[in-house]
Amino acid sequence: MTALVTGAAQGIGAAVARVLAEDGFLVAGVDRDARRLATALGEVPGAVAYPFDLADTANIPGLVQRVEAERGPVSVLVNVAGVLHTGAATELDVAGWQAMFAVNTTAVYALSIAVARGMRERGDGVITTVSSNAGGVPRAGMAGYAASKAAATMFTKSLGLELAEYGIRCNIVAPGSTDTPMLRAMPGHDPARLIAGDGATFKPGIPLGKLAAARDVAEAVRFLVSPGAGHITMQELYVDGGASLR
Repeated sequence: MTALVTGAAQGIGAAVARVLAEDGFLVAGVDRDARRLATALGEVPGAVAYPFDLADTANIPGLVQRVEAERGPVSVLVNVAGVLHTGAATELDVAGWQAMFAVNTTAVYALSIAVARGMRERGDGVITTVSSNAGGVPRAGMAGYAASKAAATMFTKSLGLELAEYGIRCNIVAPGSTDTPMLRAMPGHDPARLIAGDGATFKPGIPLGKLAAARDVAEAVRFLVSPGAGHITMQELYVDGGASLR
């Protein structure tokens, strides 16, 4: 079985690649950072790197064709790749907005559709999108990111509704603050503040008292793509230590 995982060079994507390989999947890892991708997948048995910039949506069908020609039909797709620009909505420029939507939303659409067509013919498959709790809970300074993730979330649910009759399941994993390079690169990164919360920006803390590890999110993905989740589709699983209070 082949699993196509985006954003596989680091963080959650790399963790997903590892856990799916543990379950016997042939992992096709996609990321625009070829060097980091090769390093990350070098530790994953049977994984193959496919360097690719997902903002190049016109060539996504060709990417899927290449993966399936070399690795076999994609039975699992996990959309993990993401772009984050922070700052006040009134200061976010169009380029930043478009960069986030290109990867966080449009690439999810284009890749999911390209894979789903083959899944539909075979009558089987699983698509899981790693979104964010910011896609369901407003976050100050993250308006563009939140909007792009909310769009990807609703697209994935709607796709799941359309594909249910073919036995294809589509779900969402929505992490909160997770100890990844993306989080560490955020301006003013302060784990203690994230855990405690910030009343000035109306952001609750994390009830479990810790950041998620990338593996925590990957384990949720592992469950949703497994036979144990065989009757679960169009669902959104929050993995945020209770931070969204949902």
